[in-house]
Amino acid sequence: MNTYKNLHYFTLIVCLAIFPHFGEAAKQKYVTCGSVVKLLNTDYKVRLHSHDVKYGTGSGQQSVTATEVQEDINSHWIVKGVTGVSCTRGEPVKCGSSIRLEHTETKKNLHSHHFSSPLSGNQEISCYGDNGDGDTGDHWTVVCSGDSWLRDDSVMLKHADTGMYLSASGRTFGRPINGQMEVVGVSSSTGSVHWQTMEGVYLHAPDLSARHIHSVHSEL
Repeated sequence: MNTYKNLHYFTLIVCLAIFPHFGEAAKQKYVTCGSVVKLLNTDYKVRLHSHDVKYGTGSGQQSVTATEVQEDINSHWIVKGVTGVSCTRGEPVKCGSSIRLEHTETKKNLHSHHFSSPLSGNQEISCYGDNGDGDTGDHWTVVCSGDSWLRDDSVMLKHADTGMYLSASGRTFGRPINGQMEVVGVSSSTGSVHWQTMEGVYLHAPDLSARHIHSVHSEL
């Protein structure tokens, strides 16, 4: 089953690379379950990012940062339902619903917990799990206005277990991830807590049966 799932998302990434303009005229306006996206912090203009580099402090789990580099494949995230709850591919994500974000390259989920972040001392954000399976620390509530998450709108991601908001701290790391920005959890809903989907492969429910894939932008 994991092999099939990995092949499915690999196919989506390949389609994005080969057919960057396919479906541009009829682009999907919602963020949907099963889509592969990049998330931009609208304040600092950096994309949510991870890689197989562990924190040297705190939990020691896989680090999560933000990067100014637009084309990095390590900034892709799969939108999926929370543990034990189905999320139909192509179905718009409802405002107020909870999701998981799986890092495509390492198959770990965006995660948080009661550890301090290494630079600012806020709440640590990490990637956790094995082949997309983790725990409730991977659950994030989509805070947005209206009925569903619109691609053109910025949203907040509130950690279900701790109530913290996903944020960029403005502080940057040295080696081995030189220049990448610290990503943290903060208690306030003001500040650098707004994120917008950018490049990606957006699934559209009516097109799934016809095997159509809508892609946007020309960069990975």
